[in-house]
Amino acid sequence: MSVLMRSVSGIRGIVGPSFSPALIVNYVNAFIQLTGAKKVVVGRDTRPTGFMIENLVASACSASGAEAIMLGVASTPTVEMEVIESKAGGGIIITASHNPIEWNALKFLTHEGIFLDEPQVKALFELVDNNRSDWKAWNDVKPVGRREGADERHIEATLKLPFIKPDLIRAKRFRVAYDAVNGAGSLIVPKLLKALGCDMELIHVEPNGIFPHGAEPTPENLAQLEELVRKKNCHVGFATDPDADRCAIVVDGGKAIGEEYTLAFATMLALEHKKGPVAINLSTSRMIEDIAARHGVPVMRTKVGEINVTVGMKKNGSVIGGEGNGGVISPDLHYGRDGILAVAMTLQLMADKGKPLSAIAASIPSYHIEKQKYSVAGKKMEVIIGRLLAKFPDAKCDQQDGIRFEWEKSWVHLRASNTEPVVRVIAEAPDRDAAVKLCKAIEEELG
Repeated sequence: MSVLMRSVSGIRGIVGPSFSPALIVNYVNAFIQLTGAKKVVVGRDTRPTGFMIENLVASACSASGAEAIMLGVASTPTVEMEVIESKAGGGIIITASHNPIEWNALKFLTHEGIFLDEPQVKALFELVDNNRSDWKAWNDVKPVGRREGADERHIEATLKLPFIKPDLIRAKRFRVAYDAVNGAGSLIVPKLLKALGCDMELIHVEPNGIFPHGAEPTPENLAQLEELVRKKNCHVGFATDPDADRCAIVVDGGKAIGEEYTLAFATMLALEHKKGPVAINLSTSRMIEDIAARHGVPVMRTKVGEINVTVGMKKNGSVIGGEGNGGVISPDLHYGRDGILAVAMTLQLMADKGKPLSAIAASIPSYHIEKQKYSVAGKKMEVIIGRLLAKFPDAKCDQQDGIRFEWEKSWVHLRASNTEPVVRVIAEAPDRDAAVKLCKAIEEELG
């Protein structure tokens, strides 16, 4: 397959066929033209192709008149924070997140350490598509530098958050299992756990980018972590994706409860500390709305994609937000999904409640989420959506991102993926059979 995915999540493809050196340098040059950045922070996950692409990005920055500040291996949220910390004009993260090992990607950040929004990515793509390059003369070529200590600064800022009480967590002496899928979290998460006085049981923390199982931290990929939590009698297990902006949880007893609970726990902690609006995407669990209702605060739903949630959070002054794939955003730290933050917030919630995490999870109204993906090559989405509108006339309908149908206790969402050449169908209902039925109803209309 030779395909280049372009969206607010950046550009990504299979290295070689669709993600070539020439393509990479052209996008970097266009990004620097668009932003006018004179200094760009660059970080990467641990994929074997990352080092090659890192060198291409550094050279392209230099030849475009921008100083590249190299972090080396760093989590996506760490790069986002370093853009702000170093007062850079932008940032580039080299990571294909949960995609298979043959993929890689560029994620582009503004000077605020957040992703480009839709108008900005449209302008970026137009520069590339129209071959509007701007390579500098020899005397305008800029140097390449390196910045150390990014992980430590990220951890220090996390531990200073108003709702994190490191001494209380340390007093609990939590036994924590962690699976980094040999990604960027291999380095920073154990440092955080050590700083919080946790006893650690670690697997897959070699930062070599060779994924020992599926890279997405979904329950089907966490059997080894579940076993480790049971075997070592851990209080909790955490798993991050290759760039560590997403975090999934295994509760005491060794059950992976799904990525949706990560944001639910963070929302519980944040709203108990400070009441205020919440922003989530259209595919995130109703659990967040139930938790927000307990505190009497509103929930805004946005299009899928980190930047869309970020824009929504800024618009309504959210105190917490994120996406149901394990991505937590706290404006007290920065406006990006942060798996490291999610670990700290979960441990703080456990310390505050003084209960097993399984009991805390049981206190939240339970739903089942069913997730499917389909190829719709050659099919017209507008025709499919028209048939669905006729099929569900009784539902509340939202068409800001694909189409989402909502009823009192259930919903189903169909949309094109930002990261894979497929459409995603996600349904949530009080039980599995009802959620599966909703997905099947959509599948019938996809043909």
